[in-house]
Amino acid sequence: MTSQATSKLRDLDRRHHLHPFTNHRRMFAGPAGGARIIESADGAHITDSDGKHYLDFMAGLWCVNIGYGRAELAEVARAQTLQLPYYNSFFQTAQVPAVQLAEALAEVTPPQYTRAFFGCTGSDANDTIVRLARYFWQAQGRPQREVIISRRNAYHGSTMAGASLGGMEKMHEQGGLPIPGIAHIEQPYYFGRGDKYADLSEDDFGVAMAQTLADKIEELGAEHVAAFIAEPIQGAGGVIIPPPTYWPAIQRICKQYDILLIVDEVICGFGRTGQWFGSDTFGIDGDLMTLAKGLSSGYQPVSAVMVSERVASVLDSHDDEFSHGYTYSGHPVACAVARENLRILRDENIIDNAREQAGGDLRDALQQLASHPLVGEARCCGFIGALELVADKTSGRRFAPPGAAGRLCRDACFDNGLVMRAVGDTMVLSPPLIIRRPAIDEFTTKAQAALDHTQRELAR
Repeated sequence: MTSQATSKLRDLDRRHHLHPFTNHRRMFAGPAGGARIIESADGAHITDSDGKHYLDFMAGLWCVNIGYGRAELAEVARAQTLQLPYYNSFFQTAQVPAVQLAEALAEVTPPQYTRAFFGCTGSDANDTIVRLARYFWQAQGRPQREVIISRRNAYHGSTMAGASLGGMEKMHEQGGLPIPGIAHIEQPYYFGRGDKYADLSEDDFGVAMAQTLADKIEELGAEHVAAFIAEPIQGAGGVIIPPPTYWPAIQRICKQYDILLIVDEVICGFGRTGQWFGSDTFGIDGDLMTLAKGLSSGYQPVSAVMVSERVASVLDSHDDEFSHGYTYSGHPVACAVARENLRILRDENIIDNAREQAGGDLRDALQQLASHPLVGEARCCGFIGALELVADKTSGRRFAPPGAAGRLCRDACFDNGLVMRAVGDTMVLSPPLIIRRPAIDEFTTKAQAALDHTQRELAR
């Protein structure tokens, strides 16, 4: 595509397209004068309309687990579109792809999950979670159990309910959030633990953070609490990997107070942590699970809520209908593509790659980058990781104001043909699970160059 054509697209984008999570003034005032127009992709690389190639170390938006350009998924979508492009799941109706995908998910998720409720996004899946958790208790004659506890800096989507479950202050400042019946506790962020917990070991810190859940339940009264929701690893919050003591303690507390445990696997699911699910990696025995992103590797908008037999049995025995659903719940094309994606993940041992082969290479690459003067900590679990940018490597002192160093590094990455995301001053990454050593070497070289550039710019 010519530069003139790119300029025209940017102008059309400016006039007609509102972007998600975007400061439009800053985007249009940037060097490019608008959005970066992505035109094609293959494997782990994307190409813009000017022909520049980028190593996509965010897998789109944490989602293109099997990589770009898989013809099998396009072929499945075409065949299903010709056979049955759409029908709803209301009115005692089902479609073959939805039934088959539900069966496939019951096979790969932990054994307590026997049912799947379908939607389009992780956000609407977490809206469904709010409805399900509250209905579960209402159907048992305990409607007062409606409060759902989440964590500060968590991300559970951007709908009214999803953003309320999330604990991001910037989102809560817009739109009168959170909605009633949502509470938040501390996050298990050991690197960012602050002075209050500075003297605790990582294991003791994990227990202390879990204890904040028990404290919140006691404050609210267990008779009012429906559930606790958390990501196995907080993704959009900065790839916060909890201490090993955290999840066992959380599970003990949920069982002690008899509240539902909801596991948001939207980012961690389908191999991101080196196992099928973060629940497998951390041994989490949940009651409800949200899935999206890697469910179709981003090739179709589809999500699922996995429902344990504990919850499903209550729905099955209650006389009232569960008054909730979406036009595209169980969309046949999306479900057919997602099922084929699961087959590829399984048959090509792609998750094994994330755990045993390139996963170790990625960990080594991050440890190499950890020696950079700007990096206070490098961490990863499977194919999800982070680099903490700091003003002082010895003390771990952060930059002030926060976020500027991260934006500099993110832009330097793009200039060097690398996609990494900045969460404040934390650089996060989640490459496609298909990458091998050459792509990791490319990442290391380009990330090193971006860090060097950021250091020079900050020094100026």
